[in-house]
Amino acid sequence: MAKFRTLDDLGDIKGKRALVRVDLNVPMADGKVTDATRIERVAPTIRELSDKGAKVVLLAHFGRPKGAPSAEFSLKPVAKATSAILGRPVGFAEDCIGDAANAAVAAMKAGDIVMLENTRFHKEEEKNDPAFTMAMAQNGDFFVNDAFSAAHRAHASTEGLAHHMTAYAGRTMQAELEALESGLGQPKRPVAAIVGGAKVSSKIDLLENLVKKVDLLVIGGGMANTFLAAQGIDVGKSLCEHDLADTARKITAAAKQAGCRILLPVDAVVAWKFEANAKNETVTLDKVPADAMILDAGKKTVAEINAALDEVKTVVWNGPLGAFELTPFDTATVAVAKHVGKLTKAGKMTSVGGGGDTVSALNHAGVADEMSYISTAGGAFLEWMEGKALPGVEALRA
Repeated sequence: MAKFRTLDDLGDIKGKRALVRVDLNVPMADGKVTDATRIERVAPTIRELSDKGAKVVLLAHFGRPKGAPSAEFSLKPVAKATSAILGRPVGFAEDCIGDAANAAVAAMKAGDIVMLENTRFHKEEEKNDPAFTMAMAQNGDFFVNDAFSAAHRAHASTEGLAHHMTAYAGRTMQAELEALESGLGQPKRPVAAIVGGAKVSSKIDLLENLVKKVDLLVIGGGMANTFLAAQGIDVGKSLCEHDLADTARKITAAAKQAGCRILLPVDAVVAWKFEANAKNETVTLDKVPADAMILDAGKKTVAEINAALDEVKTVVWNGPLGAFELTPFDTATVAVAKHVGKLTKAGKMTSVGGGGDTVSALNHAGVADEMSYISTAGGAFLEWMEGKALPGVEALRA
């Protein structure tokens, strides 16, 4: 794995100012945080730095305030929620640069924690403006990036700061990088990828990268319909991008050339309405009714996927295998997820999952705690799977 500086590389930091970029872009309702998962994930880094006597200065964005201050997007309520989770005071400054930030940081004692206001209240943040970056850097002696989910953005607080001061990966960032390395960087082979979701068009780069890196590619969800249609199979009224048939065939040919096996559904659960508990039946692919739609993979497909997974050592998962948000069209996703969870728990497999729908699906299946690692990073996780360099990560290389 490429060398990144971590908190283990820090010397004596008592009294030193740690500028810590965290992801606090949390769901809010009525001025209160409704899901504190992202705060909980960065809490270990904040506690460790505070316990070692650093003055911990938190930098984060929240929402899309379009480069200007907005009460709706203030981090002030997030500071309160962070304080509650840490079990220690978290101060707040009304700006991330200038007099307000400088005064708040100057008043800190060793071990104190202060959150600065939303970095995106300044349009220079997303432009990675050098002067803005330097204004933030004035309040730190070293930089810690613990926001992998924002690492695909070359912004001032995610990438710019790393070029102006010694940069370290926080514990969450470190865990993410190590998990991703075990998933596709230098995985134990054979390695499989499970890719689902609605559309091929949103994951062309992903599929083109994966066929060169994995031994088995399981394709499910609406995406599978496009691949099936490209083979001449009538998918009825199913979600399908018929205009991408050539793309599907090119990806299939590239997989064959690279020695990657593509596993598509061999049977399907069809329904006539897209709603929970709609009338449905399981059919072979040559019997998909012209007026029905495929909403899930069938039992034979699940058995084939699970049998193939028994032979692999590493699984990377992005996207559900069917319309998992509707009962009973969650059956395939849940069955395969439980199998992956069981193999992981037994020490037979390393499993890494990520992407919004994937996290929801794995939680729905009740296996989130059994996976080796689940990334909540969304766009950054997807770009990593596509093989793209992430600016916030590249800037941390030792």
